[in-house]
Amino acid sequence: MSSPHPILTSEAIFTLLSKRFDDTFLSLKDLPLPATFKDMDRAVKRIVQAIKNQEKIVLIGDYDVDGVISTSVMKLFFDAISVPLAWIIPNRFKDGYGLSTTLIPRIQGADLVITVDNGISAVEAAKECKNLGINLIITDHHIVPEIAPEAYAIINQKQPACTFPHAEICGAQIAWYLCTALNKALDTKVDMKNYLELVSMAIIADIMPLQHINRAMVQAGIKLLNQSQRPCIQAYREQSSKQQLVSEDIAFGLAPILNSAGRLEDASLAVAFICSPNIYDARSHLETLIALNESRKVLEQQITDEATHQVDKESKVIVVASSAWHEGVVGIVAARLARKFERPAIVLTQNEAFYKGSGRSFNGCDLFALVDTQRGLLGKFGGHSAAVGLSLEIEKLEAFRTALNKEANTFCSQEIYVDPDILGELPFEQINFSLIEMIAQFEPFGEGNPKPKFLTKEVEILAVQTMGKEGNHLRFTFQHHGMIHNGVQFKTYAQYEVGQKIDIVYTVNVNHFRGESTVQLMVERVIENDNKHK
Repeated sequence: MSSPHPILTSEAIFTLLSKRFDDTFLSLKDLPLPATFKDMDRAVKRIVQAIKNQEKIVLIGDYDVDGVISTSVMKLFFDAISVPLAWIIPNRFKDGYGLSTTLIPRIQGADLVITVDNGISAVEAAKECKNLGINLIITDHHIVPEIAPEAYAIINQKQPACTFPHAEICGAQIAWYLCTALNKALDTKVDMKNYLELVSMAIIADIMPLQHINRAMVQAGIKLLNQSQRPCIQAYREQSSKQQLVSEDIAFGLAPILNSAGRLEDASLAVAFICSPNIYDARSHLETLIALNESRKVLEQQITDEATHQVDKESKVIVVASSAWHEGVVGIVAARLARKFERPAIVLTQNEAFYKGSGRSFNGCDLFALVDTQRGLLGKFGGHSAAVGLSLEIEKLEAFRTALNKEANTFCSQEIYVDPDILGELPFEQINFSLIEMIAQFEPFGEGNPKPKFLTKEVEILAVQTMGKEGNHLRFTFQHHGMIHNGVQFKTYAQYEVGQKIDIVYTVNVNHFRGESTVQLMVERVIENDNKHK
Protein backbone atom coordinates (compact mmCIF):
# COMPACT_ATOMS: atom_id res chain seq x y z
CA MET A 1 0.00 0.00 0.00
CA SER A 2 1.71 3.17 -1.15
CA SER A 3 0.87 6.23 0.91
CA PRO A 4 2.21 9.66 1.75
CA HIS A 5 2.37 8.91 5.48
CA PRO A 6 5.49 9.77 7.51
CA ILE A 7 7.34 7.29 9.72
CA LEU A 8 6.32 8.10 13.30
CA THR A 9 7.89 8.23 16.73
CA SER A 10 6.01 8.85 19.99
CA GLU A 11 7.38 12.43 19.99
CA ALA A 12 6.07 13.03 16.47
CA ILE A 13 2.65 11.65 17.47
CA PHE A 14 2.50 14.06 20.43
CA THR A 15 3.33 16.99 18.13
CA LEU A 16 0.72 15.98 15.53
CA LEU A 17 -2.03 15.55 18.13
CA SER A 18 -1.16 18.88 19.80
CA LYS A 19 -1.63 20.68 16.48
CA ARG A 20 -5.31 19.70 16.45
CA PHE A 21 -5.99 22.30 19.12
CA ASP A 22 -5.52 25.87 18.03
CA ASP A 23 -6.62 27.15 21.43
CA THR A 24 -5.61 26.18 24.93
CA PHE A 25 -7.36 23.31 26.67
CA LEU A 26 -10.40 25.09 28.08
CA SER A 27 -12.15 24.14 31.30
CA LEU A 28 -15.68 24.83 32.54
CA LYS A 29 -14.62 28.13 34.09
CA ASP A 30 -13.80 29.33 30.56
CA LEU A 31 -17.34 28.82 29.21
CA PRO A 32 -18.80 31.95 27.59
CA LEU A 33 -21.68 33.55 29.49
CA PRO A 34 -25.29 32.87 28.39
CA ALA A 35 -25.78 36.57 27.59
CA THR A 36 -23.30 36.27 24.70
CA PHE A 37 -26.12 34.60 22.75
CA LYS A 38 -28.24 37.08 20.82
CA ASP A 39 -31.79 37.18 22.26
CA MET A 40 -30.89 35.09 25.34
CA ASP A 41 -31.83 37.86 27.80
CA ARG A 42 -35.04 38.59 25.88
CA ALA A 43 -36.01 34.91 25.88
CA VAL A 44 -35.26 34.51 29.60
CA LYS A 45 -37.38 37.54 30.54
CA ARG A 46 -40.33 36.17 28.54
CA ILE A 47 -40.06 32.69 30.08
CA VAL A 48 -39.78 34.14 33.61
CA GLN A 49 -42.91 36.20 32.90
CA ALA A 50 -44.73 33.07 31.67
CA ILE A 51 -43.71 31.15 34.80
CA LYS A 52 -44.84 33.92 37.14
CA ASN A 53 -48.17 34.33 35.32
CA GLN A 54 -48.71 30.54 35.18
CA GLU A 55 -49.02 30.63 31.40
CA LYS A 56 -49.07 27.42 29.35
CA ILE A 57 -45.58 26.64 28.01
CA VAL A 58 -45.09 23.99 25.32
CA LEU A 59 -41.69 22.62 24.28
CA ILE A 60 -41.05 21.23 20.78
CA GLY A 61 -38.05 18.88 20.46
CA ASP A 62 -36.56 16.63 17.79
CA TYR A 63 -36.28 12.88 17.35
CA ASP A 64 -32.49 12.43 17.18
CA VAL A 65 -30.21 12.09 20.23
CA ASP A 66 -29.49 15.82 20.38
CA GLY A 67 -33.20 16.65 20.23
CA VAL A 68 -34.09 13.98 22.78
CA ILE A 69 -31.45 15.21 25.24
CA SER A 70 -32.33 18.87 24.65
CA THR A 71 -35.94 18.01 25.46
CA SER A 72 -34.92 15.98 28.52
CA VAL A 73 -32.66 18.72 29.93
CA MET A 74 -35.49 21.26 29.65
CA LYS A 75 -38.04 18.85 31.13
CA LEU A 76 -35.78 17.85 34.03
CA PHE A 77 -34.95 21.49 34.80
CA PHE A 78 -38.62 22.55 34.78
CA ASP A 79 -39.43 19.54 36.99
CA ALA A 80 -36.65 20.62 39.37
CA ILE A 81 -38.15 24.11 39.71
CA SER A 82 -41.72 22.70 39.92
CA VAL A 83 -43.01 24.44 36.81
CA PRO A 84 -45.37 22.56 34.42
CA LEU A 85 -43.95 22.08 30.92
CA ALA A 86 -45.85 20.33 28.14
CA TRP A 87 -43.54 18.78 25.57
CA ILE A 88 -43.83 17.26 22.12
CA ILE A 89 -41.26 15.42 20.06
CA PRO A 90 -42.59 15.15 16.49
CA ASN A 91 -42.94 11.64 15.14
CA ARG A 92 -40.62 11.11 12.16
CA PHE A 93 -43.30 9.28 10.18
CA LYS A 94 -46.48 11.19 11.08
CA ASP A 95 -45.27 14.72 11.78
CA GLY A 96 -41.99 15.15 9.94
CA TYR A 97 -39.14 17.22 11.34
CA GLY A 98 -39.32 19.88 14.05
CA LEU A 99 -41.88 22.65 14.46
CA SER A 100 -44.14 22.23 11.43
CA THR A 101 -47.66 23.22 10.50
CA THR A 102 -48.77 19.63 11.26
CA LEU A 103 -48.15 20.35 14.97
CA ILE A 104 -50.25 23.53 15.14
CA PRO A 105 -53.46 21.76 16.30
CA ARG A 106 -51.50 20.26 19.22
CA ILE A 107 -50.11 23.58 20.45
CA GLN A 108 -53.31 25.61 20.23
CA GLY A 109 -54.07 27.09 23.63
CA ALA A 110 -50.38 27.58 24.47
CA ASP A 111 -49.16 31.02 25.49
CA LEU A 112 -45.50 30.32 24.83
CA VAL A 113 -43.81 27.75 22.58
CA ILE A 114 -40.08 26.98 22.89
CA THR A 115 -38.20 24.87 20.36
CA VAL A 116 -34.99 22.97 21.07
CA ASP A 117 -32.67 21.66 18.33
CA ASN A 118 -35.11 22.78 15.62
CA GLY A 119 -37.21 25.69 14.41
CA ILE A 120 -34.76 27.85 12.46
CA SER A 121 -36.42 26.82 9.16
CA ALA A 122 -40.01 26.84 10.47
CA VAL A 123 -41.19 29.95 8.60
CA GLU A 124 -44.79 28.82 7.98
CA ALA A 125 -45.29 27.33 11.45
CA ALA A 126 -43.93 30.55 13.01
CA LYS A 127 -46.53 32.55 11.04
CA GLU A 128 -49.31 30.32 12.34
CA CYS A 129 -48.05 30.70 15.92
CA LYS A 130 -48.17 34.47 15.51
CA ASN A 131 -51.70 34.31 14.07
CA LEU A 132 -52.78 32.30 17.11
CA GLY A 133 -51.24 34.83 19.51
CA ILE A 134 -48.56 32.36 20.64
CA ASN A 135 -45.13 33.78 21.48
CA LEU A 136 -42.43 31.63 19.89
CA ILE A 137 -38.87 31.22 21.20
CA ILE A 138 -36.62 29.30 18.84
CA THR A 139 -33.43 27.66 20.13
CA ASP A 140 -31.52 25.91 17.37
CA HIS A 141 -27.93 25.40 16.25
CA HIS A 142 -28.45 24.71 12.55
CA ILE A 143 -27.59 27.06 9.66
CA VAL A 144 -29.90 30.07 9.49
CA PRO A 145 -31.70 30.22 6.11
CA GLU A 146 -31.92 33.39 4.01
CA ILE A 147 -35.47 33.88 5.24
CA ALA A 148 -35.57 33.23 8.99
CA PRO A 149 -38.85 32.62 10.83
CA GLU A 150 -40.48 35.51 12.67
CA ALA A 151 -40.27 34.74 16.39
CA TYR A 152 -40.34 36.50 19.74
CA ALA A 153 -36.70 35.45 20.24
CA ILE A 154 -34.19 33.32 18.35
CA ILE A 155 -31.21 31.81 20.16
CA ASN A 156 -28.86 30.45 17.53
CA GLN A 157 -25.11 30.96 17.53
CA LYS A 158 -25.01 31.07 13.73
CA GLN A 159 -27.33 34.03 13.30
CA PRO A 160 -25.94 37.47 12.43
CA ALA A 161 -25.07 39.75 15.36
CA CYS A 162 -24.69 36.81 17.78
CA THR A 163 -21.54 37.26 19.88
CA PHE A 164 -21.28 33.67 21.14
CA PRO A 165 -17.71 32.77 20.15
CA HIS A 166 -18.14 29.14 19.02
CA ALA A 167 -20.12 28.26 15.89
CA GLU A 168 -20.11 24.47 16.16
CA ILE A 169 -22.21 23.56 19.18
CA CYS A 170 -25.28 21.34 19.44
CA GLY A 171 -28.89 21.95 20.43
CA ALA A 172 -28.52 20.44 23.90
CA GLN A 173 -25.76 22.92 24.73
CA ILE A 174 -28.07 25.81 23.86
CA ALA A 175 -30.88 24.24 25.91
CA TRP A 176 -28.44 23.91 28.83
CA TYR A 177 -27.39 27.55 28.45
CA LEU A 178 -31.04 28.65 28.44
CA CYS A 179 -31.76 26.68 31.62
CA THR A 180 -28.58 28.06 33.21
CA ALA A 181 -29.74 31.62 32.46
CA LEU A 182 -33.24 30.85 33.78
CA ASN A 183 -31.75 29.33 36.92
CA LYS A 184 -29.93 32.58 37.64
CA ALA A 185 -32.90 34.82 36.74
CA LEU A 186 -35.25 32.81 38.98
CA ASP A 187 -32.63 32.32 41.71
CA THR A 188 -33.66 28.65 41.89
CA LYS A 189 -30.16 27.34 42.73
CA VAL A 190 -30.39 24.14 40.65
CA ASP A 191 -26.92 22.59 40.17
CA MET A 192 -26.63 22.98 36.40
CA LYS A 193 -23.30 21.14 36.26
CA ASN A 194 -25.14 17.86 36.85
CA TYR A 195 -26.89 18.16 33.48
CA LEU A 196 -23.55 18.13 31.67
CA GLU A 197 -23.50 14.32 31.80
CA LEU A 198 -26.50 14.41 29.47
CA VAL A 199 -25.24 17.33 27.36
CA SER A 200 -21.91 15.55 26.77
CA MET A 201 -23.81 12.63 25.23
CA ALA A 202 -25.54 14.98 22.78
CA ILE A 203 -22.26 16.68 21.80
CA ILE A 204 -20.74 13.30 20.96
CA ALA A 205 -23.85 11.88 19.26
CA ASP A 206 -24.39 15.00 17.13
CA ILE A 207 -20.77 14.75 15.94
CA MET A 208 -19.70 18.15 17.18
CA PRO A 209 -15.93 18.85 16.96
CA LEU A 210 -14.36 17.86 20.28
CA GLN A 211 -12.42 21.09 20.63
CA HIS A 212 -12.84 24.38 22.57
CA ILE A 213 -15.88 24.34 24.91
CA ASN A 214 -17.15 21.08 23.42
CA ARG A 215 -14.04 19.33 24.70
CA ALA A 216 -14.37 20.95 28.14
CA MET A 217 -18.06 20.03 28.44
CA VAL A 218 -17.52 16.43 27.27
CA GLN A 219 -14.56 15.93 29.62
CA ALA A 220 -16.63 17.20 32.55
CA GLY A 221 -19.68 15.25 31.38
CA ILE A 222 -17.89 11.92 31.09
CA LYS A 223 -16.39 12.39 34.55
CA LEU A 224 -19.94 12.94 35.85
CA LEU A 225 -21.28 9.95 33.87
CA ASN A 226 -18.80 7.67 35.59
CA GLN A 227 -20.00 8.65 39.05
CA SER A 228 -23.62 9.35 38.12
CA GLN A 229 -26.54 8.32 40.30
CA ARG A 230 -29.02 9.19 37.54
CA PRO A 231 -31.18 6.04 37.03
CA CYS A 232 -30.81 5.97 33.24
CA ILE A 233 -27.01 6.12 33.45
CA GLN A 234 -26.88 3.52 36.22
CA ALA A 235 -29.08 1.21 34.13
CA TYR A 236 -26.87 1.61 31.06
CA ARG A 237 -23.63 1.04 32.97
CA GLU A 238 -25.20 -2.04 34.55
CA GLN A 239 -26.51 -3.41 31.23
CA SER A 240 -23.25 -2.75 29.34
CA SER A 241 -21.06 -4.00 32.22
CA LYS A 242 -19.03 -0.81 31.93
CA GLN A 243 -18.10 1.02 35.09
CA GLN A 244 -15.98 3.56 33.22
CA LEU A 245 -17.50 5.07 30.08
CA VAL A 246 -15.44 6.84 27.40
CA SER A 247 -16.60 8.88 24.40
CA GLU A 248 -16.59 5.80 22.13
CA ASP A 249 -19.06 4.07 24.48
CA ILE A 250 -21.49 6.94 23.92
CA ALA A 251 -20.91 7.22 20.16
CA PHE A 252 -21.16 3.50 19.38
CA GLY A 253 -23.13 2.19 22.38
CA LEU A 254 -25.65 4.47 24.03
CA ALA A 255 -26.31 6.93 21.18
CA PRO A 256 -27.56 4.28 18.70
CA ILE A 257 -29.83 2.88 21.43
CA LEU A 258 -31.34 6.32 22.06
CA ASN A 259 -31.63 7.01 18.32
CA SER A 260 -33.47 3.76 17.64
CA ALA A 261 -36.64 5.05 19.30
CA GLY A 262 -37.11 7.89 16.82
CA ARG A 263 -35.91 5.79 13.88
CA LEU A 264 -38.37 2.93 14.36
CA GLU A 265 -41.17 4.13 16.68
CA ASP A 266 -41.30 7.35 18.69
CA ALA A 267 -38.53 9.36 20.35
CA SER A 268 -40.68 9.96 23.44
CA LEU A 269 -39.55 6.47 24.50
CA ALA A 270 -35.97 7.77 24.73
CA VAL A 271 -37.07 10.82 26.75
CA ALA A 272 -38.92 8.50 29.14
CA PHE A 273 -35.69 6.52 29.61
CA ILE A 274 -33.49 9.57 30.24
CA CYS A 275 -36.01 11.05 32.67
CA SER A 276 -36.64 7.76 34.50
CA PRO A 277 -37.36 8.55 38.18
CA ASN A 278 -35.91 5.26 39.48
CA ILE A 279 -33.70 2.34 38.44
CA TYR A 280 -36.66 -0.02 37.89
CA ASP A 281 -38.29 2.28 35.33
CA ALA A 282 -34.89 2.95 33.73
CA ARG A 283 -34.20 -0.78 33.29
CA SER A 284 -37.63 -1.32 31.75
CA HIS A 285 -37.27 1.60 29.32
CA LEU A 286 -33.73 0.52 28.43
CA GLU A 287 -34.96 -2.98 27.64
CA THR A 288 -37.49 -1.51 25.21
CA LEU A 289 -34.85 0.68 23.54
CA ILE A 290 -32.34 -2.16 23.24
CA ALA A 291 -34.99 -4.34 21.55
CA LEU A 292 -35.69 -1.51 19.09
CA ASN A 293 -31.98 -1.09 18.45
CA GLU A 294 -31.59 -4.80 17.73
CA SER A 295 -34.48 -4.54 15.25
CA ARG A 296 -32.77 -1.49 13.74
CA LYS A 297 -29.52 -3.45 13.28
CA VAL A 298 -31.33 -6.31 11.50
CA LEU A 299 -33.21 -3.88 9.24
CA GLU A 300 -30.06 -1.91 8.53
CA GLN A 301 -28.06 -5.01 7.58
CA GLN A 302 -30.87 -6.36 5.41
CA ILE A 303 -31.29 -3.07 3.54
CA THR A 304 -27.52 -2.61 3.21
CA ASP A 305 -27.24 -6.06 1.62
CA GLU A 306 -30.10 -5.34 -0.79
CA ALA A 307 -28.75 -1.86 -1.61
CA THR A 308 -25.25 -3.23 -2.20
CA HIS A 309 -26.60 -5.51 -4.95
CA GLN A 310 -28.11 -2.46 -6.69
CA VAL A 311 -24.89 -0.43 -6.72
CA ASP A 312 -23.44 0.35 -10.12
CA LYS A 313 -19.72 0.03 -9.46
CA GLU A 314 -18.94 2.41 -12.34
CA SER A 315 -21.07 5.25 -10.97
CA LYS A 316 -19.43 8.25 -9.28
CA VAL A 317 -22.46 8.82 -7.04
CA ILE A 318 -24.50 5.90 -5.72
CA VAL A 319 -28.29 6.34 -5.99
CA VAL A 320 -30.34 3.30 -4.94
CA ALA A 321 -34.06 2.99 -4.25
CA SER A 322 -36.75 0.50 -3.21
CA SER A 323 -40.39 0.54 -2.26
CA ALA A 324 -39.69 -1.80 0.69
CA TRP A 325 -36.94 -0.08 2.69
CA HIS A 326 -37.62 1.43 6.13
CA GLU A 327 -37.46 5.22 6.12
CA GLY A 328 -35.90 5.34 9.59
CA VAL A 329 -32.62 3.67 8.61
CA VAL A 330 -31.89 4.85 5.06
CA GLY A 331 -29.48 7.51 6.35
CA ILE A 332 -27.38 4.91 8.17
CA VAL A 333 -27.40 2.68 5.09
CA ALA A 334 -26.24 5.61 2.93
CA ALA A 335 -23.32 6.16 5.31
CA ARG A 336 -22.38 2.47 5.15
CA LEU A 337 -22.50 2.41 1.35
CA ALA A 338 -20.42 5.60 1.14
CA ARG A 339 -17.72 4.03 3.33
CA LYS A 340 -17.84 0.66 1.57
CA PHE A 341 -17.63 2.00 -1.99
CA GLU A 342 -15.70 5.20 -1.13
CA ARG A 343 -18.06 7.56 -2.95
CA PRO A 344 -21.19 9.58 -2.05
CA ALA A 345 -24.37 7.54 -1.63
CA ILE A 346 -28.09 8.37 -1.67
CA VAL A 347 -30.61 5.80 -0.43
CA LEU A 348 -34.32 6.30 -1.16
CA THR A 349 -37.48 4.52 -0.11
CA GLN A 350 -40.93 4.84 -1.65
CA ASN A 351 -43.54 6.94 0.11
CA GLU A 352 -46.75 6.96 -1.97
CA ALA A 353 -45.93 8.75 -5.26
CA PHE A 354 -42.52 9.89 -4.03
CA TYR A 355 -39.11 8.55 -3.22
CA LYS A 356 -37.83 9.97 0.05
CA GLY A 357 -34.45 9.43 1.65
CA SER A 358 -30.98 10.53 2.69
CA GLY A 359 -27.52 10.95 1.26
CA ARG A 360 -24.05 10.87 2.80
CA SER A 361 -20.90 12.33 1.30
CA PHE A 362 -17.41 10.89 1.01
CA ASN A 363 -13.89 12.24 0.52
CA GLY A 364 -14.84 15.91 0.79
CA CYS A 365 -17.52 15.89 -1.93
CA ASP A 366 -19.93 18.81 -1.40
CA LEU A 367 -23.05 16.65 -1.60
CA PHE A 368 -25.41 19.54 -0.88
CA ALA A 369 -24.03 21.62 -3.76
CA LEU A 370 -24.09 18.59 -6.06
CA VAL A 371 -27.72 17.67 -5.33
CA ASP A 372 -28.69 21.36 -5.41
CA THR A 373 -27.88 21.38 -9.15
CA GLN A 374 -30.94 19.15 -9.57
CA ARG A 375 -33.29 21.08 -7.29
CA GLY A 376 -35.77 21.35 -10.17
CA LEU A 377 -36.30 17.58 -10.02
CA LEU A 378 -36.81 17.52 -6.26
CA GLY A 379 -39.70 18.02 -3.88
CA LYS A 380 -38.20 18.61 -0.45
CA PHE A 381 -34.46 19.12 -0.08
CA GLY A 382 -32.14 20.19 2.71
CA GLY A 383 -28.90 19.43 4.52
CA HIS A 384 -25.25 20.40 4.28
CA SER A 385 -22.08 19.38 2.44
CA ALA A 386 -21.77 16.02 4.22
CA ALA A 387 -25.42 14.90 4.46
CA VAL A 388 -28.69 15.63 2.67
CA GLY A 389 -32.35 14.72 2.89
CA LEU A 390 -34.59 14.83 -0.16
CA SER A 391 -37.71 13.66 -1.94
CA LEU A 392 -38.57 13.34 -5.63
CA GLU A 393 -41.34 11.92 -7.79
CA ILE A 394 -40.82 8.26 -8.69
CA GLU A 395 -40.65 8.83 -12.45
CA LYS A 396 -37.81 11.35 -12.02
CA LEU A 397 -35.41 8.90 -10.36
CA GLU A 398 -33.45 7.90 -13.50
CA ALA A 399 -33.05 11.51 -14.63
CA PHE A 400 -31.83 12.42 -11.15
CA ARG A 401 -29.31 9.56 -11.03
CA THR A 402 -27.95 10.35 -14.50
CA ALA A 403 -27.67 14.08 -13.84
CA LEU A 404 -25.84 13.63 -10.53
CA ASN A 405 -23.24 11.38 -12.11
CA LYS A 406 -22.78 13.87 -14.94
CA GLU A 407 -22.18 16.73 -12.47
CA ALA A 408 -20.10 14.72 -9.97
CA ASN A 409 -16.66 15.75 -11.28
CA THR A 410 -17.39 19.39 -10.47
CA PHE A 411 -18.23 18.79 -6.81
CA CYS A 412 -16.35 15.61 -5.88
CA SER A 413 -12.60 15.08 -5.60
CA GLN A 414 -11.10 12.77 -8.22
CA GLU A 415 -8.09 12.01 -6.04
CA ILE A 416 -7.62 8.55 -4.54
CA TYR A 417 -9.07 8.52 -1.03
CA VAL A 418 -6.54 8.61 1.78
CA ASP A 419 -7.95 8.17 5.29
CA PRO A 420 -7.22 11.52 7.01
CA ASP A 421 -7.29 9.89 10.46
CA ILE A 422 -4.13 7.87 9.74
CA LEU A 423 -1.33 9.84 11.41
CA GLY A 424 1.46 7.91 9.73
CA GLU A 425 3.46 4.70 9.63
CA LEU A 426 4.23 3.31 13.06
CA PRO A 427 7.02 0.76 13.64
CA PHE A 428 6.06 -1.86 16.23
CA GLU A 429 9.05 -0.88 18.38
CA GLN A 430 7.28 2.42 19.15
CA ILE A 431 4.12 0.71 20.50
CA ASN A 432 4.02 0.36 24.30
CA PHE A 433 2.04 1.39 27.39
CA SER A 434 3.75 4.79 27.46
CA LEU A 435 2.50 5.56 23.94
CA ILE A 436 -1.06 4.63 24.92
CA GLU A 437 -0.89 6.80 28.05
CA MET A 438 0.40 9.74 26.01
CA ILE A 439 -2.39 9.37 23.44
CA ALA A 440 -4.96 9.24 26.27
CA GLN A 441 -3.99 12.82 27.23
CA PHE A 442 -5.83 13.98 24.11
CA GLU A 443 -9.17 12.31 24.95
CA PRO A 444 -12.07 12.58 24.46
CA PHE A 445 -11.81 11.46 20.85
CA GLY A 446 -14.45 12.06 18.23
CA GLU A 447 -15.29 14.58 15.51
CA GLY A 448 -12.50 17.13 15.05
CA ASN A 449 -10.26 15.04 17.30
CA PRO A 450 -10.45 11.49 15.91
CA LYS A 451 -8.79 8.62 17.69
CA PRO A 452 -5.40 8.34 15.97
CA LYS A 453 -4.99 5.51 13.49
CA PHE A 454 -1.69 4.08 12.40
CA LEU A 455 -0.37 2.16 9.41
CA THR A 456 2.27 -0.54 9.63
CA LYS A 457 3.52 -2.20 6.42
CA GLU A 458 4.91 -5.66 5.84
CA VAL A 459 3.54 -7.14 9.07
CA GLU A 460 3.91 -10.93 9.33
CA ILE A 461 1.04 -13.02 10.67
CA LEU A 462 2.44 -15.44 13.25
CA ALA A 463 -0.98 -16.77 14.32
CA VAL A 464 -4.63 -16.12 13.45
CA GLN A 465 -7.86 -17.63 14.78
CA THR A 466 -11.57 -16.86 14.69
CA MET A 467 -13.51 -15.84 17.78
CA GLY A 468 -17.07 -14.87 18.70
CA LYS A 469 -20.32 -16.85 18.51
CA GLU A 470 -20.57 -16.49 14.74
CA GLY A 471 -16.84 -16.74 14.09
CA ASN A 472 -16.86 -13.30 12.48
CA HIS A 473 -14.01 -11.79 14.56
CA LEU A 474 -10.29 -12.54 14.25
CA ARG A 475 -7.48 -12.64 16.81
CA PHE A 476 -3.95 -12.18 15.46
CA THR A 477 -0.37 -12.43 16.62
CA PHE A 478 1.73 -10.07 14.47
CA GLN A 479 5.46 -9.59 14.01
CA HIS A 480 7.20 -6.54 12.60
CA HIS A 481 10.98 -6.12 12.56
CA GLY A 482 11.34 -8.65 15.37
CA MET A 483 8.69 -7.05 17.63
CA ILE A 484 5.49 -9.00 18.42
CA HIS A 485 2.01 -7.55 19.21
CA ASN A 486 -1.47 -9.04 19.43
CA GLY A 487 -4.37 -7.65 17.44
CA VAL A 488 -8.10 -8.16 16.84
CA GLN A 489 -10.34 -7.41 13.88
CA PHE A 490 -14.12 -7.39 14.29
CA LYS A 491 -16.88 -8.21 11.81
CA THR A 492 -14.90 -9.96 9.11
CA TYR A 493 -14.98 -13.37 7.44
CA ALA A 494 -11.69 -12.78 5.62
CA GLN A 495 -9.17 -15.64 5.76
CA TYR A 496 -5.43 -15.28 6.23
CA GLU A 497 -2.46 -17.65 6.40
CA VAL A 498 0.33 -17.90 8.96
CA GLY A 499 3.44 -16.38 7.42
CA GLN A 500 1.45 -14.01 5.19
CA LYS A 501 2.71 -10.40 4.95
CA ILE A 502 0.07 -7.68 5.17
CA ASP A 503 -0.27 -3.94 5.76
CA ILE A 504 -2.59 -3.01 8.65
CA VAL A 505 -4.49 0.13 9.67
CA TYR A 506 -5.30 0.16 13.38
CA THR A 507 -5.70 1.98 16.68
CA VAL A 508 -3.95 0.97 19.90
CA ASN A 509 -5.46 0.21 23.29
CA VAL A 510 -4.90 -1.78 26.48
CA ASN A 511 -6.65 -5.15 26.76
CA HIS A 512 -7.55 -6.18 30.33
CA PHE A 513 -8.15 -9.93 30.61
CA ARG A 514 -8.03 -12.18 33.68
CA GLY A 515 -6.04 -9.69 35.69
CA GLU A 516 -3.46 -9.08 32.97
CA SER A 517 -3.05 -5.93 30.88
CA THR A 518 -1.53 -6.14 27.41
CA VAL A 519 -1.09 -3.80 24.45
CA GLN A 520 -3.58 -4.63 21.69
CA LEU A 521 -3.95 -3.45 18.10
CA MET A 522 -7.56 -2.82 17.04
CA VAL A 523 -7.31 -3.62 13.33
CA GLU A 524 -9.65 -1.59 11.11
CA ARG A 525 -8.36 -2.57 7.73
CA VAL A 526 -6.06 -5.21 6.25
CA ILE A 527 -4.33 -4.70 2.91
CA GLU A 528 -3.03 -7.98 1.51
CA ASN A 529 0.24 -7.61 -0.32
CA ASP A 530 0.06 -10.88 -2.22
CA ASN A 531 -3.58 -10.47 -3.32
CA LYS A 532 -4.28 -14.11 -2.44
CA HIS A 533 -7.32 -13.56 -0.24
CA LYS A 534 -9.29 -10.70 -1.74
